Formats: sequence, structure tokens, C-alpha cells
Amino acid sequence: MRTKIGQLLCEQGFISEPQLTAALDSQKQKKKKIGQILLDSGVLNSRQLIETLVLQSSLEKRDLDNVFIEPEVLQKIPPELVTQYNVIPLEQSNGRLTVAMANPFDTEALQNLRVVTGCGIRRCYSNPIDLEKAILRYYGSNVARMLKNLAPGEKSAGPEIETNGDLTPAKLHELAREPSLVNLVNLILLEATEARASDVHIEPYENSVKIKYRIDGMLIEKSSSPKRLQAAILSRIKIMANMNIAERFIPQDGHIEFPAARGMIDIRVSTVPSIFGESVVMRLLDRSTALIPLEGLGMNQATLKGFSHCLGMAHGIVLVTGPTGSGKTTTLYAALNKIYDPSLKIITIEDPVEYQLEGVIQMPVNPRRGLTFSRGLRHILRQDPNIIMVGEIRDRETADIAIRAALTGHLVFSTLHTNDAAGAVTRLIDMGVEPFLLASSLEGVLAQRLVRKICPACRQRYTPDRHLVESLTNSISIGPDAELYHGRGCQECNHTGMKGRIGIFELLRVTDSLRKLIAQRPTTDQIQQAAPEDHVSMRHDGIEKILEGKTTPEEVLRVTQGMEEEDKPA
Repeated sequence: MRTKIGQLLCEQGFISEPQLTAALDSQKQKKKKIGQILLDSGVLNSRQLIETLVLQSSLEKRDLDNVFIEPEVLQKIPPELVTQYNVIPLEQSNGRLTVAMANPFDTEALQNLRVVTGCGIRRCYSNPIDLEKAILRYYGSNVARMLKNLAPGEKSAGPEIETNGDLTPAKLHELAREPSLVNLVNLILLEATEARASDVHIEPYENSVKIKYRIDGMLIEKSSSPKRLQAAILSRIKIMANMNIAERFIPQDGHIEFPAARGMIDIRVSTVPSIFGESVVMRLLDRSTALIPLEGLGMNQATLKGFSHCLGMAHGIVLVTGPTGSGKTTTLYAALNKIYDPSLKIITIEDPVEYQLEGVIQMPVNPRRGLTFSRGLRHILRQDPNIIMVGEIRDRETADIAIRAALTGHLVFSTLHTNDAAGAVTRLIDMGVEPFLLASSLEGVLAQRLVRKICPACRQRYTPDRHLVESLTNSISIGPDAELYHGRGCQECNHTGMKGRIGIFELLRVTDSLRKLIAQRPTTDQIQQAAPEDHVSMRHDGIEKILEGKTTPEEVLRVTQGMEEEDKPA
């Protein structure tokens, strides 16, 4: 005799005995299945119910991590059905197809699979997240497959998808609700998160729509969409981002919360009109990887110790510099997280707020309503803060307020767009900041870049071009006998040889001698020459990481090329 579902749910810890009793009482009136009553009441979710039904039915549970599926078996189920029902075929024997399913009790899915495959279906259960990963792994690029299946000349299950520029909003809404389009856009986002992409670009051209992912700072084209799908794809994204679906001739911004395997992903959506239609960029902000500890950014011990000393100051201004996409915000968040204490009032003003920090008041700028960095900073000072973070110093007014805040007992963090640490000093003076005020308030400047790390799965020794190595020579050099590494390229790293990124840093601590020099309006060269003895350049730090086998000479040269290297060895 099978154990009752209610008892199993209690044994699994999904519901309590009182919740079961209440559901049984409700069942006498509603005449529904106990599982449905528990779902309707919100005390149980569908995954918990399915897992318990699997246990009750003694269905096989399959682990998909190490399974191998024959190519002819994969071809039995079209990719659109695989993604629609979250299933994957595993093996075929004696006219029966074994299929792993996220919901083995979906009668519609089972019926459609029987019709499409012409086989009897032997169902088994797999975790939904594991299934999504397996689908990506075994079907290659699902996005490319779905685009191929929706290509011109082939029929889709829904209404014809057109590219007529005069489509009405009602027609656009209809196209965006088409199941194949819903699945396609979801797959684009899922594949991007699995590939660790920071951005998804959808670019319209005369005869196609290109889909690209930015992975580890490099833009990689993943697939191209038929031109006929352009209006539907764009409409679907706009609906998800709560944007105006009918407006195609002015830029728009929106926001999506997308559930991925690691949790919710915040997606900032931007559209701009172009001659062939709207171009879309989606910035993926993964909350699970947002807060990297300060010790995990890649600073060497000397830089970490010096920067931590700056963070421990009671007042003053600390700057982080570098170009867009160099990880400045991540560094500042790591810094705030390290020094956070319930006894401190920490307020930030950012454009936009990228990640939520526990215990920190975060204010987004809103220029349309007159809330700029300078105006917001003035109001922050009335909030009795101990520590202030200004997302970026863009003008003299913001710089003046930030420096005066540092002089009146606040610890202020901010960012600047300069090539190196010394350049931050001259940039602020050029903005109109009084040198003597800057000299009194500045505690340190951290300049940084991001370099790609060698993929650990395909890392191997190699001999780079000697001219390349010689061009890297700095205050530290790479000897002819040094063991250098690169990645040969494998499936783990999309055959790039690189996976993940690490920072290279240059910390300029402001000493008493530097304060005197800053008050005299120095040049960048003068500041570099007066830097403390333990000061090293970003290229020096990069070469150290090359010698440690973390990155390659090509990477360090790529991100430091054009920087002035005043400290080459004689």
C-alpha cells in the first residue's frame, strides 16, 4: 500500500502536521487533491510536490552530470519541445524512449512526446536546474538550434512571425506571447548566465540580427537570428522589462528580474534606435557573485595591506580609478563590506545602484528629477553619515563637496576615469579643486585593470614571442628561463584558453612628502617620481601575476599598453 502524499510531505519536512490537518479539513469542502490545496494555500511549491510524488510513485531519479547521450537519441525530440517541457531524451531501447523530466506527471508533455517521437515514453525524474544545464551541454547552443528551427521556410507551432515595420502594438504583444519566442528569449538569458556573460547584445543589421555575449570583457558572437524574428524578440524583451512596446524611435531603459540556477539575476535593459531597427544591450548583474571579498580581488599582500590602511582612516578621501568595466564598483563594494560595522552610518549615491549592500543606505541618482551626484551628496551630508561613497566624480562641484566632506570628518570613497593613480591627482586639480585642499584630504588612490585568467582545465606551459616579453620589461622583468603558461582552449573556456578575471593594481599612498608636492600643482611625472619606495605600477603587478602562472603576457600588455612606464630597469 502506497504511503499517502500528506504523510510523505511531512516526512520530507516540506509541511508541518498542523498545515496538513488544515489542508485535510479544507479538502472536505473543496473536493480537490491535497497537493493542489497545499499549492493554492502557498505552504508548498510545485518542485516540493513533484519530488514527493516521485518518491510516492517510486519513479527513477537520474543524475545527469556524468551521463552520455547518443546523438541519434538527442535528435528524437526537437529542441523547442526540449526547452518547452524541460525534458531531455536519455536512451532508446525496444521502441521505448527514456526521458528525464522536471515534471514526470505532465500529461500534456507525455502525450506530445509520444506523438512527436512515435515511441513509448519511459519517464524518470531529474532536478530542473540539472536538466537546464544538461540541455545546454548536449544540445550545444540551444539559442542557435531554436533560431534554426524558426528559420524562414520552416513552420513553427504558432502564428507566422513577421518583420513588417508597421506591426500594431496588439500584433507585437501577440508575437511576444508566442511560446517559441518566450522560450527563445529565456534561452538567450539562460545561456548567457551559464557562460558567465556580463552583457547580452542584440544587434540588428540589414539581413540578420546578431546575438553576442560579453564574456570576461570580450565580445563573442554566439548566433544570428533570422531578420523575420527581430520584431518579436524585441517585443518580448520590452514586455519583460516593462518598456513601451510601441515606441521604436527613442532610447528606452528597463529592468528584468530573471530566475537562473544561481538565483535571481538583475538585468538592466537599454534600447537605442538604429537604421535597421532597435539595438538592445542587457547588463546581467548576478547577485550571487556581486560581493567579492577584498582579499579575493587579486591584490598582492603589500597592496592589500596599504589599501586596508586607507580604509581604516577616520576621515579623508580614497579614490579608485580606471576605465569603464575595470571593476571599480566591485572594489568599492568589497571595501564597504570589509569596514561595515553597525555603529557606522554608511550612505552611497550611485548611477545606478548595481547591488544591494546589507546595512548600507544606497541612493540612485535621477537626473530627470534633478537628483545629481552633487545635489545628492549635499543631502547625504545632512544624514549624519560616517562613511560616504560617491559612485563617480564627474565635475568640479561634486569634487569640491566630496573633498570638503573629507575635511570635515567623513571618510569618502569615489571613482575617477584616469589611466593611473598619479593621474587622479592632476585630473582633480584640472577640474578646479584647490591643490592645498586636495593635499590635506587625499589618503590614497588605487588604479586597476582586469586581466583574464588562464583556464585551469587547459592550462599548459608555452614559450611566448620574445619581442612581446621584452616589451613588458618594467621595474620587474621576465627572465629567459621563466616558466610561462597559457590555455590551449577547451570546452570549459569556450576555446579561448581564458576563464574568469583578476585585477592588477597600483596603489598610491599619500605620504607627507607627497602632500607637500600636491599643494604645488605637480605634473603626473613628478607625482610618480615622489611615490613611496614600495609603490609599484600596474604593469609590475601584472608581470608578477604572469610569473605566478595566473595570466599571460598578451593579457597584461593588452590592458596596460600605452601607459607611461617611467621605471624601466637600467
